[in-house]
Amino acid sequence: MATLLGSEFSSSGRKRRNCNSNIVTKLTSSKITGKGFNRGTQVRETTPERDKPAKWHGIPDLLQKLHESSHPNSDLSHAHGYLKSLSSQLSVEAMSFVTEDRKTAQESTFPNTYTFDLFGGVDLLVEILMRPTLTMQKKKPKMNDELVKDCLSVLYNCCICTEGVTKSLAARDDFVLFLFTLMTNKKTFLQTATLIEDILGVKKEMIQLEGIPNLSGLVQSFDQQQLANFCRILSVTISEPDIGNDDKHTLLAKNAQQKRNACPSRAEVNQVTLLNIPGFIERLCKLATRKVSEATGANFLQELEDWYTWLDNALVLDALMQMATEEAEQSSTESSDESPLATSPLRHRLPQSMKTVHEIMYKVEVLYVLCVLLMGRQRNQVHKMLADFRLIPGLNNLFDKLIWRKYTASNHVVHGQNENCDCSPEISFKIQFLRLLQSFSDHHENKYLLLNNQELNELSAISMKANIPEVEALVNTDRSLVCDGKKGLLTRLLTVMKREPPDSSFRFWQARAVESFLRGATSYADQMFLLKRGLLEHILLCIIDSGCTSRDVLQSYFDLLGELMKFNIDAFKRFNKYVNTPEKFQAFLTQINSSLVDSNMLVRCIVLSLDRFESQTEDVKVMEVLSECCLLSYVARVENRLSFLFRLINIINVQTLTQENVSCLNTSLVILMLARRKAKLPFYLNALREKEHMEKYPGCLLNNFHNLLRFWQRHYLNKDKDSTCLENSSCIPFSYWKETVSVLLGSDRTSRCAIVSYIDEPFIDLDRDLLED
Repeated sequence: MATLLGSEFSSSGRKRRNCNSNIVTKLTSSKITGKGFNRGTQVRETTPERDKPAKWHGIPDLLQKLHESSHPNSDLSHAHGYLKSLSSQLSVEAMSFVTEDRKTAQESTFPNTYTFDLFGGVDLLVEILMRPTLTMQKKKPKMNDELVKDCLSVLYNCCICTEGVTKSLAARDDFVLFLFTLMTNKKTFLQTATLIEDILGVKKEMIQLEGIPNLSGLVQSFDQQQLANFCRILSVTISEPDIGNDDKHTLLAKNAQQKRNACPSRAEVNQVTLLNIPGFIERLCKLATRKVSEATGANFLQELEDWYTWLDNALVLDALMQMATEEAEQSSTESSDESPLATSPLRHRLPQSMKTVHEIMYKVEVLYVLCVLLMGRQRNQVHKMLADFRLIPGLNNLFDKLIWRKYTASNHVVHGQNENCDCSPEISFKIQFLRLLQSFSDHHENKYLLLNNQELNELSAISMKANIPEVEALVNTDRSLVCDGKKGLLTRLLTVMKREPPDSSFRFWQARAVESFLRGATSYADQMFLLKRGLLEHILLCIIDSGCTSRDVLQSYFDLLGELMKFNIDAFKRFNKYVNTPEKFQAFLTQINSSLVDSNMLVRCIVLSLDRFESQTEDVKVMEVLSECCLLSYVARVENRLSFLFRLINIINVQTLTQENVSCLNTSLVILMLARRKAKLPFYLNALREKEHMEKYPGCLLNNFHNLLRFWQRHYLNKDKDSTCLENSSCIPFSYWKETVSVLLGSDRTSRCAIVSYIDEPFIDLDRDLLED
């Protein structure tokens, strides 16, 4: 330890007077070792000779005085004065952190905050805040609201300016839970919420909401503004840690994690806790759908963008609005020149559109929470609540005026698809809205709430004209809960979708939202409803003619096109009408072949549709389209189907399977199941074998496919796995899926339908179990 602390004696043997570096070194060492000083307030005195060279700006002395004046029996008025002096020095550094480019928190950048923490200021403020909870008296002493606010503000400044402070606070569970009790006071709510959000963002273990004292009463006591801000905190507590990168985690890793964590995760438990709070979902629906006063002026969007580069989050905006309110109150008793905000540069940077920005940022948080709950285990319960509280009609009423104003349609920043991306409030709002629609419609009968009564009647008329029964979900739709007005939400979405620039990231989310409306059991009426509105032509324009290069956008459009065309002869007829030259068809094929991971769902749709159409030879219309459609003719050629099969199996293996590319395995299975129906499975397996030998890699393709199918069995035959998606999307019974996989994995080398019989003995590599955790 001598090396760390330095020698206490000079060469003459006399005890040397401690210098500044000795104090700093001892404090730093004590934080590491737990020995020596617990905090800087134990240093009895720091002389000017020490203070000035070290540039401590009197902070250690102020902390010493704060410590001495904040003992349990004091009135804390003097302590508050010292804290204000400290706060004024620290707030300058915090403001520079917010207003300038984010810097790495370090001593050289924020020396005052660093010194404050070094001399135990953070621990002292935590003690002061929690002191009322430690008393044995029945009547707890109440601290001054302004003192609490200043303590919280200083702690937050330390968190953003000094590395490690946030993590040390997050490690104190007692303090984290205590902070929630401070949210009952409206005067200290903003400061408390800001600090909690920062702490929970770095906490190693997710907090359990049920551990918060009287959570239900706390949430019910919030006004709408407080509840919206509370959603920022909730988003950290109900989201699984890897939710943002779900597609990037391998299925092997995810399955292994599910085995290890058989019990519900903390996020899932927290979701249930929230749903049990009376009136919680209803209030969120009201927040999501309430109207705001419209901002005017051509520079509105630019104001939004400029403000977002300055503001960190809605809580900061709240603080500014609170300051503006206080200024207005003070202006009645003093001149505006004397107002605290009057001399601040902030005053000149507050645009007229602040209220709208405010509301947009609130709605981003609320929609995110609703979206996460919609994707959770209590999905059906949440769905019913959102329908009953008329969330969808409410969003429909906001669509043109707030969500998608016409003059912002093509004027935005193109960005990635990550829902947590660092983009403007306007863009975040639109993405969260589209994600909510996607989650709401996906495989759920409530999707018809996205239409209005007139549009529902149109669906019924389409079914009647085609002489097919109406979908049960459509018949059962409660028409009192559907959209109002001339257009439903789905139709409005289609309108703006067609106006987006080719590489706009909104196209990805728009296509996902519309595709989710079509997913599940194929509905001819749903498809025709969208075909009549020109959706197929718009998709083909994007894929072939627009010059779109975004793989994310193209994948979403391929998936949407597959759902739109599946089993629908009218869609293939429209396709052939649009793709009316060899050049256009070749351009389409080039896009498909450029990435089968992106386009394989469309390939699956074409293969399935062709199989059905070939069984409808008595239908003149079907036979006409079969003979004329270039796309169906292309896939009908066995060499082209084999080419797709080779590549689908070759681009994946067990160790690289993810939620995104596992569809390639299922598409290859669809091709082989249809071949098996026609007794052609041996032909396809032999073709795979010949391909291996031609490429001089015998056994490579078939061994890989065998391992993939073994994984398929473990993955899809899991008792917790919902197999209805595979059955509904293909119209092939899941029993036939299982049976085909079992046949392919058969161990009898004399079976012409078993993979093993097509691998030469020296090249068999099936004993190696790639599926072990």
